[in-house]
Amino acid sequence: MKQINSSRDLAVNGAEPAFSEPLHVGRPTVGDRELFLHYTEEILDRQWLTNNGPLVQELEQRIAEYHNVSHCVAMCSGTVSLEIAIRALQLQGEVIIPSYTFVATAHALHWQAIMPVFADIDPQTHNLDPDAVRRMITPRTSGIIGVHLWGRPAPVEALQQIADEHNLELMFDAAHAFGSTHDGIKIGNFGRCEVLSFHATKFFHTLEGGAVLTNDDELAEAIRLMRNFGFCGLDNVIHPGTNGKMNEISAAMGLANLQSIENVIEHNRRVYHAYRNALDGVTSVRLLEYDENEKNNYQYIVLEVEDDSVVKRDEMVAALQAENILARRYFWPGCQRIKPYLDLYPDAGRFLVNSEKVSNRVMVMPTGPAMDERKVDAVISVIRTLTAGR
Repeated sequence: MKQINSSRDLAVNGAEPAFSEPLHVGRPTVGDRELFLHYTEEILDRQWLTNNGPLVQELEQRIAEYHNVSHCVAMCSGTVSLEIAIRALQLQGEVIIPSYTFVATAHALHWQAIMPVFADIDPQTHNLDPDAVRRMITPRTSGIIGVHLWGRPAPVEALQQIADEHNLELMFDAAHAFGSTHDGIKIGNFGRCEVLSFHATKFFHTLEGGAVLTNDDELAEAIRLMRNFGFCGLDNVIHPGTNGKMNEISAAMGLANLQSIENVIEHNRRVYHAYRNALDGVTSVRLLEYDENEKNNYQYIVLEVEDDSVVKRDEMVAALQAENILARRYFWPGCQRIKPYLDLYPDAGRFLVNSEKVSNRVMVMPTGPAMDERKVDAVISVIRTLTAGR
């Protein structure tokens, strides 16, 4: 194999990058700009900026309807939504999660003195392996948090069966899965509750924000209390709580983006199919495919660089970035190798063989409003050249 000394050694266009402007993973989508500005004017005129304003209430209602669930409780971030949901479920001791996820899933537990216990994943789906979950249950286990990675649903029935057998709570981190379905049922209807992220990098966002979806009336009531210091009416605190509220400007962005969401999903779908078509015949990488029988948001294009590739994953990412194609390693190096959890579980890698392999193979490609079929073809032509062993 050719010795690689720098990303420029792998660049394919000489001194000039393939793209004059960077192509990003997760560049923000802005829906109806005029509608957002209209809402902003209304907010300023009303002088109701936060504390469960009318736009937050409207956004909650519309998101709940979109997901066919009884309750949507909007908050200031997906991480705070996770933390409050975990506390509302009274989780304690140990909770089983994948290590192959964004670190917020683990942090939301560790921040509350709950031990995240990492279970391995299915290497084909990148979601929790139910057999691995069973192996990690101890007398201290109080719950399981499944993650719908890349918006592709976790094995919800198998995880629910495990939870029922062992009297465990089950919830889902659905940060990637806004609008997705499992067996035709919208995400938000599984486990005790599911948590969405509305961070600016998500295809649907509220600048910053998140929400808990649930069909459990009592759980929803507790979560609403907890996000607002436990207040039930004026001067009446009846529950421990914190400040997790969403503000009106964030809700305005969410409502404006919700207006355009089907157009955004359709654009994402076209980009996904462009990648799939362009990758035909490229044997060194594998595209993680969406189930077209389900509703997907197609917001992530996930490639795995095969072990026999002439160019390894990290070299390929460096070479693509040299061409202004800002591919990313997700989720690398895995929660078990991030310092807080490496200190807790120095030997965790022995139980996370698939997680470690996948984290060393995955490369997430540019998507979003800036991408089109022509740009996708140009991106994959760079990969073709790199993997040809020139």
